[in-house]
Amino acid sequence: MGEADSHGEERLHRSLSAMDLTMIGIGAIIGAGIFAITGSAAATKAGPAIVLSFVLSALGCACAGLCYAEMAAMIPVAGSAYTYAFATLGELVAWLIGWALILEYAVGAITVAISWSGYFVEFMRGFGVELPRALCNGYFTTWVDAAGVTQHGFLNVPAVLLVAAITTLLIVGVKESARATSLIVLLKVAIVLIFLALGVGYVKPGNWQPFLPFGWTGVVAGAGVIFFAYIGFDAVTTMSEEAKDPKRDLPRGILASLAVCTVLYILVSAVLTGIVPYHQLNVPAPVALALRIAGVNWGAFLVSLGALAGLGSVVLVMMMGQPRVFMAMSRDGLLPAGISKIHPRFQTPYRSTLLTGIVVALASSTLNVEIAGELTSMGTLFAFVIVCVGVVVLRKSNPDIYRPFRTPAANVVGPLGAVTCLIMMIGLPTATKRNFMVWLAIGLVIYFSYSRSHSRLARVRSDGSKA
Repeated sequence: MGEADSHGEERLHRSLSAMDLTMIGIGAIIGAGIFAITGSAAATKAGPAIVLSFVLSALGCACAGLCYAEMAAMIPVAGSAYTYAFATLGELVAWLIGWALILEYAVGAITVAISWSGYFVEFMRGFGVELPRALCNGYFTTWVDAAGVTQHGFLNVPAVLLVAAITTLLIVGVKESARATSLIVLLKVAIVLIFLALGVGYVKPGNWQPFLPFGWTGVVAGAGVIFFAYIGFDAVTTMSEEAKDPKRDLPRGILASLAVCTVLYILVSAVLTGIVPYHQLNVPAPVALALRIAGVNWGAFLVSLGALAGLGSVVLVMMMGQPRVFMAMSRDGLLPAGISKIHPRFQTPYRSTLLTGIVVALASSTLNVEIAGELTSMGTLFAFVIVCVGVVVLRKSNPDIYRPFRTPAANVVGPLGAVTCLIMMIGLPTATKRNFMVWLAIGLVIYFSYSRSHSRLARVRSDGSKA
């Protein structure tokens, strides 16, 4: 059985070190952003100044990361931003954050699983194996065949198999999942370093001119798009309850993973736009394209392998984070109690993991990828804003509470992080903002029709009224 807390609830087993948490953070961050989104953002938004877009996104993430680190060390239980919002801003705001985090973790996993399937098809094509297109695309994906007839996908089998394998691994054990993530991280970081070493010799400085073809508004718009590349570092905080020494290791894991990935992103975007003119980079695999243009075909094959590993590890970490948010919400009564059940042998939240796996598998086997990716960024930015505000609020409302890690200059860092994330939210398409408001409206309906009357606070309110 799992360990029990003061309320008699089962707790997860503490087995993760600072290195494990750092690897989980890097595993979540390095994926679609570095292998795909960098090219399209440079081509359509920022040009060579995409390096500045990465700096702007990194600024927002660094501020949010410092605020996350303070909250995570102070409240070391599963649930990430949801738990912190509950502690600082109350039940309703916490519910909205939890609802938004579904966009980050579950919808993010769906988005990346579909992208992984596309890379897998291309990877197999390199060996002369042509997989049936209808079995590698969701039903809502359409295309026109050689005869001019519109065809529909039927089932994205590679995505379903990937999600099924990851779900099984996550149920068997978080330590095993973290070990697998570490191995994949080492592989894809090695491939990124190989790209940098190979590509720097083919950089043509003339490709960096003009540096700001879309102006500073393009830099901001690019930051909103490539922000997806940073999504995932906060997944480290969902593992708070499984960290050996959360007060020390969580801040280290968050900040180390952010630092490593920011440096890699800036270097890759600089080399990429130096090899290929920015307007030619709006392709699914821009890094592989750069190496093919440079004539390094074996390097392009390695990048494809790294993309498969990178995207796979992102799905793993996203699917590792979402069940723990579900579990935290279930413990507070906002979701049914059975969701928080811990497996007696594997010490993992197996019901919420299985629920996440089923939802991600069904959605990734039927949907297409475009809207989901932008919604993921929107939900994440919203969560970041609340965490940055929450740190400042808690400093005012509870100044004497013990803080193992203190955000430096919190009254500056918190507002700066919130404003930076709000600017990036504004830079996202109008349709995305509208869809996000619809998503929040659905969440509010669920909250007022079920969650509010079943929560722990509702029982407290009920007991108080009876007294």
